[in-house]
Amino acid sequence: MGVPISARINRLPGTASLWKLVAQISMGGWFELYDLLFTGYIASGLTKSGLLISATQGTLEFNSVGAFIAATFAGLFVGSLFFGFLSDKFGRRFVFTYALLWYSISTAIMACQHSADGLLFWRFIAGIGVGVEFITIDCYLAELMPVRMRGRAFAFNQAMMFSAVPIVALLAWRLVPNAPFGIEGWRWVVLLGSAGAVLVWFIRRGIPESPLWLARQGRELEADRIVADMEANAIRAQGRPLPDPEPAVVPLQDIGAALSDVFRPPYRARVIVLVVFNACQVIGYYGFANWVPALLLANGVGVTKSLGYSAAIAIANPIGPFIALSFADRVDRKWIIVGSALVVAIVGTVFSLFKEPSLLIFCGILITLANTILSCVYHAYQVELFPTTIRARAGGISYSSSRIAALFSGFLIAVFLKNFGTLGAFGLISACMIAVMFVIGIFGPSGKSLAADASH
Repeated sequence: MGVPISARINRLPGTASLWKLVAQISMGGWFELYDLLFTGYIASGLTKSGLLISATQGTLEFNSVGAFIAATFAGLFVGSLFFGFLSDKFGRRFVFTYALLWYSISTAIMACQHSADGLLFWRFIAGIGVGVEFITIDCYLAELMPVRMRGRAFAFNQAMMFSAVPIVALLAWRLVPNAPFGIEGWRWVVLLGSAGAVLVWFIRRGIPESPLWLARQGRELEADRIVADMEANAIRAQGRPLPDPEPAVVPLQDIGAALSDVFRPPYRARVIVLVVFNACQVIGYYGFANWVPALLLANGVGVTKSLGYSAAIAIANPIGPFIALSFADRVDRKWIIVGSALVVAIVGTVFSLFKEPSLLIFCGILITLANTILSCVYHAYQVELFPTTIRARAGGISYSSSRIAALFSGFLIAVFLKNFGTLGAFGLISACMIAVMFVIGIFGPSGKSLAADASH
């Protein structure tokens, strides 16, 4: 069909219309992250209401906060592993749109539950929708953005998404200890996220399908029309013709979309590396992000103050990806991941030793910055390892290991926190981050050598 779609996309400049697409996609991710990270912030409200018992009271009990966290990640695991392939089959836009609607409805129902059984069941169902959405967003961004801008696109995407964290922290701080209009505060926090997600579902219906996915489905005319519109917008914005497309650095590979294709060389080794990496990084990441209030409580900080300190730490979440904008496309993603994990391992240990509020907040901010930089970079890195036809399926399999590990992380952190205090909890987090450094540093492919392949 003439010039490949990937080559035409790669010559596009970073115009406002292109970044608008990134922003629209990120708006959906905002509510997914809001949902994922309100877990730790509403935990005290769930225990206060009598629906659940605290993590340290019953680390392995079905009606504990640990079980609530486990239900969240069980849903994410099912969504990533068993439904991640849907966007490879039906398209990024279709799954991207309806996964958010799934989450919104399920979360609203969860907020109305008055039993631990109902709460955990609907938390699990909502998690399935979030799990599908996350991997679809990664694929979408990788296929709409030029290679040279992909790192910045993921950093911008994550910055927008992580801005949800200080919002949910502030809302929890003000609402969870209270019951506005006679409705428990934790329910308000959940319902506000669900209602906003429905609004975004209507706003983002105008986002185009991935032209790379369309081309791979034999729908070249549709793909050509979408890219032609993107090219026309770019020409209008910069007032001059686009440069000639450069030839593909890597020839288009004949890769099918079956499960067996994921485990063909060289993709099999890449899946194994990512499975191990994701299983380790998620304990290090969510071990802190979902447990900030509990970790502060264990260090002797009261409930109201712990939520306030958590809100102060949460403000750093969108700042990390904004910092990454300056180097995400200049430094090999592999080494950014390794460096970020090192910071979390070192500063996390220091955090566990402090009692002074200002020092706790300072260390919490540093950990948050490193964690969010790691997050925005690895989201780009893991989708660059696979071609378009198997990107969502392979990414879903790889990503699912983080979900199954996170499922147990709630219980693990609770056990370590109960028996060894914050030092023991951060010992587990640091060990996982050291494992991340090892597996990516030694076995992880170079991100620079894979970026071109991700355009196909």
